[in-house]
Amino acid sequence: MPATGRTVSAAVLLAIGAGLALLAVLVHYGFMAMYGDVTGSAFEGLTWGLAAGPSGLAFGVLLVVALIGLMLSTKLWMRLAAVAIPVLMLLGMFAVTPLALGQKMATQFVSAPQCVTQGTDEPMATADREAQQVFDSIEHIGQFKGGGMSGVAGCTRWFVLPGGVDVLQHYRTALPAAGWNVVEDDGRHLRAHLDGRAFDVMPCPGGGVIWAGSEDQRSYGQGRPELAGTEICPHDL
Repeated sequence: MPATGRTVSAAVLLAIGAGLALLAVLVHYGFMAMYGDVTGSAFEGLTWGLAAGPSGLAFGVLLVVALIGLMLSTKLWMRLAAVAIPVLMLLGMFAVTPLALGQKMATQFVSAPQCVTQGTDEPMATADREAQQVFDSIEHIGQFKGGGMSGVAGCTRWFVLPGGVDVLQHYRTALPAAGWNVVEDDGRHLRAHLDGRAFDVMPCPGGGVIWAGSEDQRSYGQGRPELAGTEICPHDL
């Protein structure tokens, strides 16, 4: 191929590669904002996104385009650009990962557990209000998912938390400070009672789970047929 033709072909490939890199960064941002682990670091998010999301496929395609462009390049700046584009794409993904996780935290999590929802029928509505009063009386940690399990068996809500935080130790202090009496503490979960109401907390990988209900109920609705097989600690918080 004549030098001019190779130069034009390389320039076109580099332009396509730059466009693919920008698109890949935007796709990575959207993927992490929807599915990313908010408890992980930016580097962990990047590596997970490359392995589990469309980012890895985009990076592979871009490497092929950049390699062909490098082989066709006749000028030094083109060769440098062919090498720089994949590197800049990775740096861009790394930079937007914490922004995407921050967006997910803001849109999918709340700072306090919420049990009451509009339009709930009785007797579940009353049970939800009573559970909410329990949660409101205690100082919590972490960020809570908007959904969970609610009803006459109590209200269960999951929360995420960075590693290294002792969930049970926090509630060992917070519950007595709020007037609650800790009745169970076996190192795996903690249960407390107050005025006929009950509260339970259990650490989970990446966070934990809390439950509020009546003192005569089992925590997290355990033993109820409709909740058979339900995981207290799901694999993905």
